[in-house]
Amino acid sequence: MRCPFCGHEDSQVKDSRPTEDGAAIRRRRQCEGCAARFTTFERIQLRELTVLKSENRREPFDRDKLMRSLAIAARKRPIEPARIEKLVSGIQRQLETLGEGEVTTARIGEMVMEGLKALDSVAYIRFASVYRDFSEARDFEAFAGQVEEAGRG
Repeated sequence: MRCPFCGHEDSQVKDSRPTEDGAAIRRRRQCEGCAARFTTFERIQLRELTVLKSENRREPFDRDKLMRSLAIAARKRPIEPARIEKLVSGIQRQLETLGEGEVTTARIGEMVMEGLKALDSVAYIRFASVYRDFSEARDFEAFAGQVEEAGRG
């Protein structure tokens, strides 16, 4: 594992343990070049995923990008980071088990919307405002009204 501080190629694992949700292994490492310590996470990857974006562009699935999007939607909300991590892990696992090498951004967006809907209505509306490209305050009002009605029903 390359050291993020000095770029040295070798590091020694000092400690390994599973994460709280058991979906990854957390490893504390020490660089053999500069002796700096850093943490890595090892996750199971069932298959390589490619995301099909607009205009037929393709890029590799980026778990961290999904995590950042959800963190932005959930900012200043009473949602524990572990719940967002669990949501991202669940979405990634669903995508990997679909049996398809390519997945559309629309499919990912719908999975995120479903997960956020159950997690927090404000984060759900925030994410929807970007995902569905709200352009006016009326768009927010209409969507929030749908969310409120669904909550009552």
